[in-house]
Amino acid sequence: MSLESVRLFLAEHAPDLAIIEMAESTATVAEAAAAHGTTPEQIAKTISLRLGEQVVLVVAAGTARLDNRKSKAAFGQKPRMLDRAEVEELTGHPVGGVCPFGLKESLPVYCDQSLRAFDEVIPAAGAINSSVRLAPLRLAELTGATWVDVCQLPE
Repeated sequence: MSLESVRLFLAEHAPDLAIIEMAESTATVAEAAAAHGTTPEQIAKTISLRLGEQVVLVVAAGTARLDNRKSKAAFGQKPRMLDRAEVEELTGHPVGGVCPFGLKESLPVYCDQSLRAFDEVIPAAGAINSSVRLAPLRLAELTGATWVDVCQLPE
């Protein structure tokens, strides 16, 4: 159902975007990069976080890591990662297919500045073998995301 909810979301809000379904898994950044023939950085991973009672999604470059100091400064508190069951329950997407499209319930979405380095990024599309390609600015626009600087890139 998760892939279908993304399909419905894109049909309504971005009918020009096509979901790419692969025979192999794209559930991890490494698998997605290999399947799409791109660098891991260009894979847009979605991180599910709890800020007190609120759950938010942060979309970041594939190799970026959440920075505790930056996150606390941006969100006013230290975020906590959701466990697998919470992720699936709140987003409606399986881990490895989580994306900011077609969510089970409306959640605030944040796009990390690390995405701005690319003309095109590749987030998941609701299943562990589906993705979509789009510009980071379009991703933010479609999801009503706020831009933040909460991640750190590897050195």
